[in-house]
Order: sequence, then structure tokens, then C-alpha cells
Amino acid sequence: MKQAYRRWACGVLAAILTLLAACGATVYLVDPCLYYRMPTRYQPVFFSERYQAAGLARNVAADTVLMGTSMAANYRAGEIGETFGGTAVRITIPDGYFSEFDKVMNVLFRARNPRRVVFGLDLNILVREDSGVTDAMPDYLYNNNPLDDVKYLLNKDTLYYSVYVLMANRWGQGETLDEGFTWDKDGIWWNHATALSGYTRPEPAPEALPADVFLPSAAENLKVVCRWVEDHPDTEFRLFLPPYSILFWDKTARLGQTEAMLSALNLAVETLLPYDNVKLYGFLLDRSVVEDLDNYCDYVHHSGAVCTAVLGKMAAEEMRLTEENWPETLANWRDFVVHYDYEKFWDESFWLQWNAARAAGQ
Repeated sequence: MKQAYRRWACGVLAAILTLLAACGATVYLVDPCLYYRMPTRYQPVFFSERYQAAGLARNVAADTVLMGTSMAANYRAGEIGETFGGTAVRITIPDGYFSEFDKVMNVLFRARNPRRVVFGLDLNILVREDSGVTDAMPDYLYNNNPLDDVKYLLNKDTLYYSVYVLMANRWGQGETLDEGFTWDKDGIWWNHATALSGYTRPEPAPEALPADVFLPSAAENLKVVCRWVEDHPDTEFRLFLPPYSILFWDKTARLGQTEAMLSALNLAVETLLPYDNVKLYGFLLDRSVVEDLDNYCDYVHHSGAVCTAVLGKMAAEEMRLTEENWPETLANWRDFVVHYDYEKFWDESFWLQWNAARAAGQ
């Protein structure tokens, strides 16, 4: 009886170990999160930025790495490479926190020293405290400890995505690095009507926030950026302020945050410009983009065409903030947004005139 029980237990254990080995082998070979390698026999399938950013940072040997929130999602790696020369990759963390981007940067620089990092310095995340970050980004994909790879290899979710990757390629649904995680092609309308309908206008705040309210959070987040810059002096960092639409400044004004946002912006410029390996671009202040609501699908997110324009302007050194021009540039922008006629966007006569002017221009 004992011998039969022992044989049964050994059989069960062997079956379990065989299943675990099969699971680990499948995940390792398919590697859905691109953790070990970029696939060569089939195309990758992009399903989670926070799970796959580590693999992109580690395994795509790019001269230029463009990184940012969803504001950076519609930049194409091919265009980035053409703009700066060499190879490129785009890595995004939607609504990312600086501590999350820091994890990606650590993986990137452990793997290689890229010639250039282009980073979208969103004003919204610059002023946000890191306390809201979640555990959605798994540490075992970003740390330097190979022993906890077991959490990746023996994982029901990654096993599921391994099967999904194989089936997606069988159905011809694999993706390229250029198109992975882009979202400007799936029935998105880029026009003023969509931008306005996607914007919930807040009620005016009873009083303005203190001008220094965001400075502690901004200072902590800037420390992360400064560490990247200081630890990697041979890498050029092109930091850009993504061009939110003018509706962002309407929202800021109605929430009583204008002076607080501008103070955080001033702090960022003052902090970053002294570094020799930093170039800073103020596309947030580009009236030719932000005032044209036909570039947007909501109050901040712009089209891929704007991404192309931003890359061109960056290559031409347009909208660059320097030690010489930034005080006047930011002062002029403050005057512009403080006195802007936001109410016109809710005035029917404005749109009638606007449509007539567009028709005449055509």
C-alpha cells in the first residue's frame, strides 16, 4: 500500500514538474514580453507597455530612444531614425510616473549607452506626486536579478500571451516596431469638434492655488531626470514639452492652477538648461500647434501628423529653449494664456467664422 502511494505521489509530482517545465519552455521560446530577445521567426504582438517596455529597452539596439507617456505613442521609430540618423525605438508608459520611467532607463543603460534619448517631459506628470504609482509594472522584468525570472517563466498570464502571440501571427496580426502601441489609426477623429467633445470643462475654482504648490513634486521628479543626465554624460538628452492643446490652459485657468503650472515649468527650465548634454524644446508653447484644435482628439492628445512636425522642428532646432531666450519666452507665454479668450470655443459665431475662413483658404 505504501509503495503504491509512493508511486502515485511520484507520478503526480513528475506530472506537475513536466507541466511546469512545458510552461517555462513555452514562455521562454515565445517570449511574449520580449524579455530575452526580439523575435526573428514571427512578428511581436504588443499588448502591455508596462510588461514589454523592459524588453524593448534591453533588446532593441537603437541609436535614439524616444520615451514618454501616451503623448509619445504616435511617434514612429522609422521617422525618429530618419530624423536623427541611425536606428530608433519608441517606448511609452501611458500615464507613467517618473519612477516607472526610471526603471526603464535603468534597463536601457544596463544594456547599452544610446547616442541619444528623447524624452517627453509632460507638464501633467511633472507636477504629480509619485505616491500614486501602482505595482502594475512588475519588478521581476526590470531588476537585475535572474533568479526571479521564474515569476515570468511560470506565469499563467505570460503562458496565455505566449499562445496569443502564436495565434495572432497565424492570423496575420503581428505588428512592427513602428506601429506597436500606436493608437492614431483606429477610427480616431482629429478635429475641433472631437477635441471639444472629449474635454470636460471644469467649474471655475473659488480661488487660485498658491504659485508654489506644485514645486515640491516637480523638484522630486526633476531629480530623477537630473540623475539620468548626470550618470550618462556621453548620451545626448533631448527633452521636450509635449504640445497640449489650448484647452489644457483653459482647464488650468478654471482650476486656478495657471501660476502654479507656470512656476513648475520655470523650475524645470532653470534646472535642466545648465547641463551640457541637455537640449530642451518648448513645443507646449507652440501656438501654431496648440491653437489648432483640428490637431487633437481631446484636450491634450494630438495626431501622428503633429508628431512628424515635432520631429522636424526638433531637427531644425525650432522651439528650443536656451539660457538666453527662456525668460522672455515663458513670460510671453504667461501673458498669452492669462489673457486668452477661451470662451470663443463655446461661441457658435466663432466656429461659423472659422469654417468660412477655412473654406476660403481652400
